[in-house]
Parts: sequence; structure tokens; C-alpha cells
Amino acid sequence: MRVCGVELKGNDAVICLMVLDQGLYTLPDCRVKKLSISDSSNRDELSGFQFNFIKLMQDYNVDSVVIRERMTKGKFAGGATSFRLEAAIQLASEFDVSLLSASKAKEVLKDSRVILNFKDTGMKQFQELAFMTAFAFLESGSH
Repeated sequence: MRVCGVELKGNDAVICLMVLDQGLYTLPDCRVKKLSISDSSNRDELSGFQFNFIKLMQDYNVDSVVIRERMTKGKFAGGATSFRLEAAIQLASEFDVSLLSASKAKEVLKDSRVILNFKDTGMKQFQELAFMTAFAFLESGSH
């Protein structure tokens, strides 16, 4: 199974591709580490973001997209732009889209028998939460 973990932060969708095949995890190279938008209130930009995201997922044959869920209220609530980006991704019918809460991901990773050290992946530091989201999704078996 090929998944894309997504962390939505500000105007960016940070991504991490991960494959689980016969119990073996791999991190395929991807030409993009994040997709950004400058004005989320502009319909054409939002539509362009959605088109680019869908095209990227098709190019890499992604089966499922899993988005790290953000809080809707309180000190750590996600911003309006990140929720617009989430909606653009969720409305894509080309692949399955799931949300994974930080608490659920932490619980799954705590119980995991597989140990993946992010520092050994060679990925950029800003991709860590997208990586952990994809890994927790695959480990949870909810795909």
C-alpha cells in the first residue's frame, strides 16, 4: 500500500510518501516536499492547489492520503487556510482520504513493534509530522 502523510501548516501541505509492501516500509523519492498556496480565499488558487495535489498523487500511484488532524478550537487550533486545504484534498475522489488525530497516532506508534528513526530517513525536519502520520496510519491497519 502506498500512502501520503500530510501535515497542514499555515499555507503549506507538507507531504511524505510511504509504502508498506509485505511488511517492508520504504520511502520513495518525491519531487515535491510540500505544496503551498499564497491566497486561500482565491478560488483559482485553491482549485490549482487541488489540481496539483491530485496530479502528484496520481503520478506516484498513491492509494490513500492521511491528513494529520488539527484542533478546531483552543490554543493549538488550525488556521482557516489549513482547513481550506484539507477540504480541497478531501473533495478529491481519485484516492481515499482519512484524518488521523495526533493522540491516535501517538497511541499507535507507542504500541508499534516496528521502530523507524526519523533522523535515519534523510528527510527534511519539517516533514517529520507528515512522516509520523503516514507511519502511524500504516501501523494502525486501518487502511
